[in-house]
Amino acid sequence: MKENHDTDGGVSRRTYLKLSGVAGATGIVAGCAGGGNEGSTQTDSGGSTDGGEQTTGGESTQGGSGNALEIVHWWTAGGEQDALNALLEGFKEKHPDATVNNNPAPGGAGSALDTVIKNRVLNQNPPSTFQIWPGKALTEYVDGDVLRDISDSVWSEDMRSAYRQGVQNLSKPGGNYVAVPINIHRLNNLFYNVSVLKEAGVDPSSISDPGALTNALKKVSENTDAVPMAHQTQSPWSSVQLWENIFLGYNGVEAYNSLTQGKVSQHEDAVRESLQTLKDYSQYFNDDAGSIAWDQANSKVVNGNAAFIHQGDWAAGQYQSAEGFEYESGWNMVPFPGTKGMYSVVTDSFVFPKNNPSPETTRKFLQYCGSVDAQKRFNPVKGSIPPRTDVPTDPFGPFLQSQIKDFKNSESQPPTIAHGTAVTPEVHGNIDEVFASFNGQWKVDSAYNGLVNAFSK
Repeated sequence: MKENHDTDGGVSRRTYLKLSGVAGATGIVAGCAGGGNEGSTQTDSGGSTDGGEQTTGGESTQGGSGNALEIVHWWTAGGEQDALNALLEGFKEKHPDATVNNNPAPGGAGSALDTVIKNRVLNQNPPSTFQIWPGKALTEYVDGDVLRDISDSVWSEDMRSAYRQGVQNLSKPGGNYVAVPINIHRLNNLFYNVSVLKEAGVDPSSISDPGALTNALKKVSENTDAVPMAHQTQSPWSSVQLWENIFLGYNGVEAYNSLTQGKVSQHEDAVRESLQTLKDYSQYFNDDAGSIAWDQANSKVVNGNAAFIHQGDWAAGQYQSAEGFEYESGWNMVPFPGTKGMYSVVTDSFVFPKNNPSPETTRKFLQYCGSVDAQKRFNPVKGSIPPRTDVPTDPFGPFLQSQIKDFKNSESQPPTIAHGTAVTPEVHGNIDEVFASFNGQWKVDSAYNGLVNAFSK
């Protein structure tokens, strides 16, 4: 049966006030690094033909076409695209009558999607669903009243009993469920090339805190020809996530949570110390850090030209696809120094926009995303772990099984600043601007003052 548009009404004045100021903005937006989008490009029209129907200006040529699910996302590279395809294949098996318009918005690690979605919401032409980080990244959409409450229609008792509580909380920033998380990535990983560290005489398990890592980087520099730490500064997000883990490693979760609430000046010495440590690391970055993407930096670890890299666990997908580069013998990881017992969380989710072109198919898709079958198909390929506790671990390789174990044993799961979970989109954008300037200039005083102001603009 062909569906009608739902009747949630048009865009309110409140929505315009919340979204119109940022729709179409071209400011810097840090992105989920889960698959190389920093290296992706966007067509001049804002559209793409990669992975689905041709689009123009971010809008589908099939928009509003009955039961067709239009899904907008930024997963267009490598394993992330394979993971989405696995998810959609499973959905089609469960709902063979449903059709899918796979409409990617690549480029800028999420900023292209952000612009497309906000423009489409204001034009009362939203897609059926779109990829977004849950938590405070949803603030503008919740405050703008453009997402449907899916507490009853999607979040069944089965989902509520199986989902990890912390992830559930991210799904309802305004009190009602508005998102379905599909995965959990870990951010506080320090990956390394085993052979390079052996040559350098560095034991990664002995690095006690972020300052001690500086000494290890120096040792790599003195004893090998490898870059001590692979990194990219072309976009700010890699430095933001490295800085937040330095802060966590020195100061712990309680101080970090206080920081994310805007109490920067209460932690002045700690913030300055973490910025100075990042500046200290920068002398050991690769010379081309300002002109490459994160996955290009990561390839230096694969080919033995770099010792360390700090990244989310999506980086492991690149190692696993590299021939002859085996987990534990070729590459390995330790929690970022000082963060043992923490599992810094990065999560992707899908939402249910109001004025939906395919409400029944959207409901079915979100229900499927919350199922064991969907998360068993998607996460092993994506390089993430499932937010449900009852997904079999057999499909996951040794590395992800170790991550699942670490999550279960973790004492805390701090949300990330760099990927929009711990702070509002406005604050997130302000912090990105601070680190866009800090990258390359490394002026601690300016960066500290910028972080103080980031919460008060």
